[in-house]
Amino acid sequence: MQAITFPERGRVAFGPRDRRVAGDGEAVIRVMASGLCHTDFEVLKANYGTGAFPVTPGHEFAGIVTQVGPGVDGLTEGDRVVVDPNIECGRCRACRRGHAHLCETLGAYGVTRDGGFAEFCILRAGALHPIGDLPFGRAALAEPMGCVLNALGAVHDAKVERALIFGAGPMGLLMALAMHMRGTADITFVDTDEARVELARGFGFAALAADAGELTAHRRAADLAIDATGVPAVAAGLTDYVADGGGALYFGICPVEGRIEISPFEVFRRQLTLAGTHSLNHNIPDALRAIDACGEPLDRIVSHRLPLAEMHPILSGGPPRGSLKIQAVAD
Repeated sequence: MQAITFPERGRVAFGPRDRRVAGDGEAVIRVMASGLCHTDFEVLKANYGTGAFPVTPGHEFAGIVTQVGPGVDGLTEGDRVVVDPNIECGRCRACRRGHAHLCETLGAYGVTRDGGFAEFCILRAGALHPIGDLPFGRAALAEPMGCVLNALGAVHDAKVERALIFGAGPMGLLMALAMHMRGTADITFVDTDEARVELARGFGFAALAADAGELTAHRRAADLAIDATGVPAVAAGLTDYVADGGGALYFGICPVEGRIEISPFEVFRRQLTLAGTHSLNHNIPDALRAIDACGEPLDRIVSHRLPLAEMHPILSGGPPRGSLKIQAVAD
């Protein structure tokens, strides 16, 4: 089979890889859609643990079951499924407290085991969830939507009437759609890219350029301010836009070496809640329900649908300017 591989830190390859058969408790899927994530570039740089090279990246993927191994119940060949990529130990303190995504030895398909940028992938049967007749490209958004729902579970409640989101990229848009479904009516985006500002407006949200004068009107006005950029300078100013008693969510992936200053007195005096969230926590079924509720508008978040071979240069050189979610899709 053909697959993209990270043979070692900083190197991307594309070509044939051996195709295994399903063992006990496993299944093989033909990958039909696999999304590119910022995390894939972090995996390439070995910023997730010590790395697991060689590895096939890709942790946002859906496909068709082509083989079922011994001891697997509830799956048959031809089933349409999406993958929950996280693999936890089940024994550490985080796992015992229900935080599998914070496992001390957390692994994941596409990070520590071969993932979805391949024609076929072998997985634990328990990692697969049925998608019914949901289009594969939309189903492959379940992993990022799961990350969004996990994040909102940490900070969102009925008191969040007004939200300000920095970054109108795929994750910011998914965040806004999920918040809107939860009852937040006043959502405003801030972005440096005018095309993304217009895209957010096309989804029905207010949006403005990062250098716009009207941004000052949002100072200390948001019940929840969210960084979905991963830019430390943006993260540093997030609390300036949080109303007293409100919250700031650090959702974007900042550089490992990034640092910001926070005034503990300000956090104390204004009773601010600061939260960071990582990954999804086995909430794919909830994510699929949210995706189903959003419907066709989600398809606009995917700007590029490419053959697997064309994903290779993107992983090597970076995504095209102005792109949103990029997916490798099967014929």
